[in-house]
Amino acid sequence: MLPKSDDYEKTRRLGPNQGAAASVAAVDADALKPGTLCGAYVLKRELASGGGGTVYEASHRILGRRAAVKVLRRQLAASPQMVARFVQEARAVNMIKHPSIVDIFEFDDLPDGRPFYVMELLDGIDLRTILNERGRFPPGEVLEILEPVCSALQAAHDLGIVHRDLKASNIFIANVGGARVVKLLDFGIAKLLHPDAGEGGLTVVGTRLGTSYTMAPEQIRGDGVDARTDIYALGVVLYHLLTGQYPFRAETMTDIERQHLEAPAPRPSQAAPVPPALDAIVLRCMEKDAARRYQTVKAFIEALRDVVGSKTAEPELIARGAAILVEIRIADGVDAESDEVLDDTSAILDATEQSLRAAGMSLPLQTGSAIIGARVLSDDAALAGEQREATLVVANRLAEELAARPTAHSDVHVNIAVHVARAVVKASSEAPGGKEVVGGELLSTTDWAPTESVEGVHLTAAAAKA
Repeated sequence: MLPKSDDYEKTRRLGPNQGAAASVAAVDADALKPGTLCGAYVLKRELASGGGGTVYEASHRILGRRAAVKVLRRQLAASPQMVARFVQEARAVNMIKHPSIVDIFEFDDLPDGRPFYVMELLDGIDLRTILNERGRFPPGEVLEILEPVCSALQAAHDLGIVHRDLKASNIFIANVGGARVVKLLDFGIAKLLHPDAGEGGLTVVGTRLGTSYTMAPEQIRGDGVDARTDIYALGVVLYHLLTGQYPFRAETMTDIERQHLEAPAPRPSQAAPVPPALDAIVLRCMEKDAARRYQTVKAFIEALRDVVGSKTAEPELIARGAAILVEIRIADGVDAESDEVLDDTSAILDATEQSLRAAGMSLPLQTGSAIIGARVLSDDAALAGEQREATLVVANRLAEELAARPTAHSDVHVNIAVHVARAVVKASSEAPGGKEVVGGELLSTTDWAPTESVEGVHLTAAAAKA
């Protein structure tokens, strides 16, 4: 079975019988008969067809090696830009040469001028199909899947190639010699950030390419993209695999895109029983501002590995910790993207980050509307009490500072809450005291953060009696 990207979603959704009939009706003009020669490969049967092209099972006419052949649709072959994009997909894959990316053997044109390329034929199934059939994945299996995907993405980024369409249906679980092999598919809309001299880029600012469920805000706006665009999509994929659903869902693609632009990213722990520490990774990936995301795929996968655990990960400990949550609330019906609201939101986040870091607190969660500052409390009861009191002082000073901010907007409210609870802690040379909070009850804010707007500093019962 050949991997099917969303290029072929229509055929897959209709079911085996209706899909086959619809596919034949839709692509009769493009269909190539069994026995057609594409370079040195003889076509055997059609595997999938969609808006971009048709994929066939084939075999080498002399060696008998099985392969897959992708042929550009006839109407697209009349467009120089679409032909260039088709060529670029093959070129991008050939440049990367990564074991987790489908290998391309040959590129040529049919007698009628349509380009095609020959690639390895995979037996297996894509992740979206698996999700639809069995539901969400446990965190350990998610890490196992995303490590080779991230290795392939990092290799692409190192060569100046941005995938731009990372999603579950473009991640394929292949069976190779009885072993499970993860493959990253479909570089059809990949962006070459550094084309060769004399070559023009295939897309310009203002062009929107991607899939609405996973598109980063800059893609939706038609702005320039870079490696951090793929990191946003990694956050969407991580959420999807952990929960079995997309982070943003609506009746129309326009509404989904609006949420990507405006709505705070949801926490996966609110949709499925997953470790709350994974929330911070998803939320950081899905920051609206690319500068607030992980800046490299390597940083993302290292963070995921640290939380989920691996053979080389530092052991996690359980300790008590104190946290300050600063959450921005915007009144209903107010334009969250207006200049005044954005200025005030940025001022709140910047001031909060500076104050918490100055107080020696780590920041395990930072989103476009909330920040958590956390510290590990001492095992010594008396010292822990002093640390708790110091946390309250920081929270009260921050509340006074934010209340007096010059950018204050009447429709923007700031909730500040302090909590004490068990936390998952790991050693870190960069964290104050050599330890940082990475998960546990302390970061599960849905269990203790106030649901309504509050004035001053909200002290939870656990923080009050600690």
